[in-house]
Amino acid sequence: MNTPAPSTAALAPDILAHYVVKTPRAAEMIDWYGTVFGARVVHEDSRIAFLTWDDESHRLALVKIPGLVRRLFPLARFRRKILGVDHLAFTYSSLERLLLNHERLTARGIDPVWSINHGPTTSLYYEDPDGTRLEFQVENFATPAETAAFFDSDEFAENPIGATIDPTYLLERMRAGEPPESLTARNAGVRPGTRPRVNKRAITFRTL
Repeated sequence: MNTPAPSTAALAPDILAHYVVKTPRAAEMIDWYGTVFGARVVHEDSRIAFLTWDDESHRLALVKIPGLVRRLFPLARFRRKILGVDHLAFTYSSLERLLLNHERLTARGIDPVWSINHGPTTSLYYEDPDGTRLEFQVENFATPAETAAFFDSDEFAENPIGATIDPTYLLERMRAGEPPESLTARNAGVRPGTRPRVNKRAITFRTL
């Protein structure tokens, strides 16, 4: 039996399998992820709940901690604004799916905390009941090579953050017959008569 030679190259994992959250709001979290992701519980007991929304055995685990923790650490949900993991990003296969999901969630009272065209992506940011931030995005370029070229452009160097957008306006334009590829320019989602926040001005305490 041949033994594989030692590798000197980095061996990155093949997939991101799941993430785990410690929460004193397990019931709220299960309901929120059920609404937003269509997640279903595959196992739950008094200590933990496992959820999935695709063919993976579980995508999210919720470790249940006492509700008292919410009183002991009232500012815990703001920790990510200062240090640690900022957000998780999920990609949609089309702008239409991203915008239709936004419309669906808005009807359920779930609104993005930040809507922005970064340049490489059109992104809507949401926060779950514990304050974990999730980015729902669509790629604005057809290939990774085009995205890489944009990262290397003067336009990106001058504005690496992007411009705030109105996703409802984008959906209106799409339903009026405009092709999705015309709606991925940075200012395509700026409703006439409004002024977007651009670059660092797009970052506020709410969007931070």
